[in-house]
Amino acid sequence: MTDFSDYVVVGAGLAGAATAWQLASRGHQVTILERNVPASHDASSHGSARIFRYAYPDPFYAHAVQESKELGDVLALDSGSRLITPAGAADFGVERHPRLLAGVLAAEGIEHELLGADEASARWPQIAFDTEVLWHPDAGVIDAETAVNAMVDQAVRHGARLLTGWPLQGLAKTASGYRLHSATGETFDAGNVVISAGGWLPGLLGELSLPSGFLAGLPEITVRQEQAFHFRYREPETATPWPTFIHKRADIQVYGLPGGRDADFAGQKVAEYNGGRFLPSAAAQTGDVDPGNRGRVVDYVRRFLPGLDPEPYAETTCLFTNTPNEDFIIDRVHNLTIVSPCSGHGAKFAPLIGQWAADLATGAANVPLRFRTATTAVSSR
Repeated sequence: MTDFSDYVVVGAGLAGAATAWQLASRGHQVTILERNVPASHDASSHGSARIFRYAYPDPFYAHAVQESKELGDVLALDSGSRLITPAGAADFGVERHPRLLAGVLAAEGIEHELLGADEASARWPQIAFDTEVLWHPDAGVIDAETAVNAMVDQAVRHGARLLTGWPLQGLAKTASGYRLHSATGETFDAGNVVISAGGWLPGLLGELSLPSGFLAGLPEITVRQEQAFHFRYREPETATPWPTFIHKRADIQVYGLPGGRDADFAGQKVAEYNGGRFLPSAAAQTGDVDPGNRGRVVDYVRRFLPGLDPEPYAETTCLFTNTPNEDFIIDRVHNLTIVSPCSGHGAKFAPLIGQWAADLATGAANVPLRFRTATTAVSSR
């Protein structure tokens, strides 16, 4: 006999774990079907180092960070976990528009400073600034893997069931909802399904029994195999504490943050934003670091990060799942909800994404219409 659950969440990364936590805490019957294990190392939610920041040029996102932080604080308290380590954030570069960001933070009442390049260099001599700098001290580093496990644990505490080693291959409509099929021949029935498959989503879309109009209305989804590199601090004992940073120039956009336990706390994690190669889906990833990408990042470190040894002591690949405008996808048709944080900036929003997705899946509330482009496209025809 095939198992049944009122709500099945496919994928136990940050978004899926958050959705399951929110659904289970509201008293719903929930099962999580995870292809591998929660926060799997071949997906997008592993590791201990993601940037938590408030600085966005779009006030919508700056405000949403605050909402997500409130939910994350509840999770940290309930789970007894430290999910964010304070570090502050420095935003600079001609294309990063620090003054514009400062205006958004001012309107939201978020503490910040706008510093001249010389003033910032005196405060952080380990970084070579080429423009004025936006500094907001309440930014920090998210421990993504701990956050996933905390949300899964909270979901299970509220009665959710977790099944690992369950790779979804497709699903079909039934009289009572959906029947899900795994790549290993198992089946599972659900009244409602939430698909939070990250980089595997492009390869699944054609197997989800989605109406053609809804499918056509979804934004283009691209997957990149990104690279991140860890560089040792030149003065680990005496150096000024390193902030997180985003530096955006016409020729390159780079971000960096303290590397955490991912690389033994010995240095800064530095990466080129959207510098990796495109994949048809996450299933095509190789884990091989692109020498050209490594060369660009090493050259950047030599030019702009004098406080680091410019030879990486560790490197890794990860997945970015992107939409063209970097908005998320949280949309629903029939009893099936698609959730994809997308674009390399969803980690900080995970608790709020879970709330939005649970609201939409249960019909408790709508979500911002900017995330429902497929539904909007269908209804406008």
